[in-house]
Amino acid sequence: MRVVAIVGMAGAGKSEVAKVFEKSGFKKVRFGDITDEEIKNRGLEPNEENERYIREQLRKEHGMAAYAKFNLPRIEASLKSSDVVVDGLYSWEEYTLLKECYGEGFSIVAVWASPATRYARLENRAKRPLTLEEAASRDKAEIENSNKGGPIAMADFTIVNEASLEELEKEAERVIATLE
Repeated sequence: MRVVAIVGMAGAGKSEVAKVFEKSGFKKVRFGDITDEEIKNRGLEPNEENERYIREQLRKEHGMAAYAKFNLPRIEASLKSSDVVVDGLYSWEEYTLLKECYGEGFSIVAVWASPATRYARLENRAKRPLTLEEAASRDKAEIENSNKGGPIAMADFTIVNEASLEELEKEAERVIATLE
């Protein structure tokens, strides 16, 4: 069985790539579900400020590999019946933990888009839109506080997402074909 993690900055198209993997039979484990659950448990409003606070707080309390640790049981349960796509791996420590667990069965797919493209997408998305200022602030926080650059740099595959959703889906399908 195989675990493929999708990495990239907010608005790059990670979730869209994960959907293509799901359509190809992978079960999805979305790391951000941990944040959403914690926001709900604490009775907080779901917004960029609270999401960032929770992400950083969980990593402060449980280490930079917190999301990988919290999601290992979900990954293991899913691997019993299919390959797994991880939507939203963030930190170098998450990467190294999953690489240690799954070795050659673990791959990284980076999804890249320019800041201008990503910010326009984030401003216009239906769920959890971000202003230009919020998007730029999130980029800075993710680069400086979550060690996000390492997994992107170590990607086994990189998809450039500056065109249409159709082109992104074709590129994701190409990566899936290469993995088989």
